[in-house]
Amino acid sequence: MNNEPKFDVAIIGAGPAGLAAAAGAAKASAGSIVIIERNYRPGGILNQCIHDGFGLHRYNESLTGPEYAAREYDILQNKEIANKITLLSGTFVQDLVAEVAEAPGNQGFSLTVMSSGSIKVIRAASVVLAMGCRERTAGAISLPGTRPAGIFTAGTVQRLMNMQNISVGKRAVIIGSGDIGLIMARRLTLEGAEVAAVTDIQPYPGGLDRNVRQCLHDFNIPLLLSTGIVKVHGKKRVEGVTAAPLDTHGKLRLLSSTYIPCDTIMLSVGLIPEHELARSVGALLDTSTQGPIVDQHLMTTVPGLFACGNVLQVHDLVDFVSKEAEYAGSCAAKTAIAPPRPTHRLSAGEAQVILPIKVGSNLRYVLPHTILEPGRITLSMRVTAPEVNFRVHVARLEKGADRILLTKTFSRVSPSEMLRFTFNCDKMEPLEVYGESF
Repeated sequence: MNNEPKFDVAIIGAGPAGLAAAAGAAKASAGSIVIIERNYRPGGILNQCIHDGFGLHRYNESLTGPEYAAREYDILQNKEIANKITLLSGTFVQDLVAEVAEAPGNQGFSLTVMSSGSIKVIRAASVVLAMGCRERTAGAISLPGTRPAGIFTAGTVQRLMNMQNISVGKRAVIIGSGDIGLIMARRLTLEGAEVAAVTDIQPYPGGLDRNVRQCLHDFNIPLLLSTGIVKVHGKKRVEGVTAAPLDTHGKLRLLSSTYIPCDTIMLSVGLIPEHELARSVGALLDTSTQGPIVDQHLMTTVPGLFACGNVLQVHDLVDFVSKEAEYAGSCAAKTAIAPPRPTHRLSAGEAQVILPIKVGSNLRYVLPHTILEPGRITLSMRVTAPEVNFRVHVARLEKGADRILLTKTFSRVSPSEMLRFTFNCDKMEPLEVYGESF
């Protein structure tokens, strides 16, 4: 046990969240930081995103994914930071265990990590979860019909085309209108393939407006909203799909169905945070985000365990991932150096969870879930449906003339775009965040 490496902060994942968390921890005076990355190259999903548009907020430039990752990695090469950081690439965490508290507050963690030919245990005072998210598959959405070759997730197509120079097909139908799917619709078209249609069961696109314009409208690719898939056709290889519009009750109008011939189906039907490690160590999960429940410092319900980036909530902009992760890393460092006193944290065994921040009308979720102390707090949230002339109110739960503490006004909102703003919480009191059109 005494021979096990001990770090102030362990960060799981070296994508944009993990890199920024390491920088944040180092700047907050953590003396030793380990980053554990299953791939052999840091950068995560950014390495396969060769399109630009990254970094507009963080660097005031339009960068490709690899360029953005390189900027973030370069920060860690600063000599004042580099000597604090150990990068374990080609390594993944097999097990994460919260240890018995050695002193009041943070109990520390042991991580069993595996790499080529070796298994070892390392220890850390704090842990930051930064593993990102995974894609929903054909099975996850119960895609009807056969399972021939030619069915891919959008991220798989992106990797095959951008990193391995492999063409996936000549005529594609894209199911779901998430951002990766929209971007790959353009990519397929530029590589000479035809995108017959992009379908979505929702009455609005799942991706950002700019991607709908730049990736679909600019290339005359049809977007079929309120449309579901009746059947996938094909034996050895995909031959086509039958699609049909949905009625107001969400039922397929089979008499209006259309057969679309294609040799490729690409799925862009949502992302799920990689929450298995958080769940295994006892952290409570939010049923809306499927990421961990966190307080204003991005600490989960397990003291000393933090979460940021897409493992916490699926982001639409990597710039906000980096900002959120930098803060999580700094909080993890402060916790490691000066463990907090025990608090009223929730227990994984509790049957019911009452959260100090209530999610009100017209919002799908709000982060953070709890407030532990007064101070400036960054709220992030998503609306339930597209709206114009929309207000978000931060209010006390108690009714009264002075109930509303802050109002933010937006000319247009959409579930595809995360809303994010900071407010000053000067009192410890339960809050409600809700939205309304005007």
